[in-house]
Amino acid sequence: MAKTPVKRVRKVAPVSVVAPTVAADVTPIKYVFAVGRRKRATARVFIYREGSGEVEVNGRLADQYFRTETQRHIVQEALTQSPFKESVRVAVKIYGGGPTGQAEAVRLGIARALLKLDQTLRPAFRARGYLTRDPREKERKKPGLKRARRAPQWQKR
Repeated sequence: MAKTPVKRVRKVAPVSVVAPTVAADVTPIKYVFAVGRRKRATARVFIYREGSGEVEVNGRLADQYFRTETQRHIVQEALTQSPFKESVRVAVKIYGGGPTGQAEAVRLGIARALLKLDQTLRPAFRARGYLTRDPREKERKKPGLKRARRAPQWQKR
């Protein structure tokens, strides 16, 4: 007697389409969040809608956290190019890397967060390079070398 193959039929559960209900009291978003990175530095940026344009880094004002004028300027660049420079408060949690890498990570994070508030800023930010993540990282040390590519000094004997 030959075995006949058994057809398996999948049971489909009935689907009821229900329109999603929208709450009448939608609370406005209090802040936007973005991450910026540069070298080994990572900056988590929170932009709050109410404020007067101050930038707070790890609990301190950016002018106190970053020592050089160049680093302070880098941090403020994206904010000063936007219409939100006097109407938002920026809070940044940053770790890793050195001061310059941290400053550039903060700039990238602020630019990404401002884009979430206003998409029309994209062409201006793109032209100035604020949205480009710099991919350069420190190259790893290789065995037998002093650094990534620096070989020991050649000796005749």
